[in-house]
Amino acid sequence: MHSDALATLTSWAPSSTSQEALRQAFLGFLASRDDTCRRSCEAGHLTASAVVLDSTGTRVLLTLHPRVGRWLQLGGHCEPSDASLSGAALREATEESGMTGLRIGAEPVHLDAHPVTCSLGLPTRHFDVRYVVRAPAGAEPVRSEESDDLRWWPVDALPADSADLGELMRAAVSSG
Repeated sequence: MHSDALATLTSWAPSSTSQEALRQAFLGFLASRDDTCRRSCEAGHLTASAVVLDSTGTRVLLTLHPRVGRWLQLGGHCEPSDASLSGAALREATEESGMTGLRIGAEPVHLDAHPVTCSLGLPTRHFDVRYVVRAPAGAEPVRSEESDDLRWWPVDALPADSADLGELMRAAVSSG
């Protein structure tokens, strides 16, 4: 997983200077230690997110995250069985949406680093690598135990208290 993350972020060319700065920070973090993809890495760890768009690209699937209490994209920790960041993002999207037939984009569309207290119970940082995932026509999500709610939202009418998703949605929609 570590070598895939390094290769993925080395070859990815972000479209903005702020995303390039984050890419460089992620690469520096990856170079600093070998366990950056494991949730046991207390200094922080890479996570994989999926911006799940419907087949028309006009709706996004968001989860009401039980620990955060806000609407967010799907995603989470990389697991030892994950061979790649994109594979982790697709696995998370499938698990959290209950949908089959999802298709993931070839490369990330957005990066974000944020402080969080996750399953370790200690303050840490998530280095989140975000991909676009497309649902097949007519796909309907099934809420899992990882979510308080799960629903489609118009990409141009996101729920209240989700202004920080704007840049991510623009990147996802513009990726094609």
